[in-house]
Amino acid sequence: MKAERHSVRYGEHQIDFAIVRRDRTTLEIAVEPDASVVVAAPRDAQLAAIEEKVRKRAAWIRRQQRYFIQFLPRTPDRQYVAGETHLYLGRQYRLKIVPHVQATVKLVRGFIVVQTHRPERPEVTRELVEAWYREKAQNKFAERLEVNLLRFPVPEEFRPKGLIVRQLQQRWGSMSPSSRLMLNRRLIEASVDSIDYVITHELCHIAVPHHGPEFFELLGRVLPDWPDRKDKLEKKMA
Repeated sequence: MKAERHSVRYGEHQIDFAIVRRDRTTLEIAVEPDASVVVAAPRDAQLAAIEEKVRKRAAWIRRQQRYFIQFLPRTPDRQYVAGETHLYLGRQYRLKIVPHVQATVKLVRGFIVVQTHRPERPEVTRELVEAWYREKAQNKFAERLEVNLLRFPVPEEFRPKGLIVRQLQQRWGSMSPSSRLMLNRRLIEASVDSIDYVITHELCHIAVPHHGPEFFELLGRVLPDWPDRKDKLEKKMA
């Protein structure tokens, strides 16, 4: 469903926001890393009620936007050519492209070594590297999920019903109303501390689906240093 575009006034500022209607019972406001505002709303929610909610949260929205704006512009798109730097688990590696009949990708002493039968084709290198990242992400995220579940007094009460890895444009992760955890493939480029922050943040949403005081009380209890981890994630991945 296409997002609806609206705006409200807050003092001298105009807050533009998109409404995405879903099968849910509550309104949730999110400020994305590009400083855009998205409201997840029930399908039958009235526009006036949504606008009032945005106005009530306007001060928080502006704070979040100022936080993300300091990290813009984001890293430019990669070209997938030899010598280019790429992140993996918080460390920088250089691409090394090697002509070979067998297509593989592996880490070797500070390099992401791409063996390819088409070394002159960046799009082929991109496909190989992305497939490697997806496989690493699926395995590492599943591993860290088990570790982070142990932060909770009764881990099984916070176990998601599924883990999905996708290339998301804005969010690092999300927890669906049906308790399915979705994580951004790009998160595999961040440090383990940052991965753990995103996973723990989303697990807290199983108990508290919104970002109210109750949510941050729970997050602070199970992961006291979460603000530092969040800051590190945004700075490293900018």
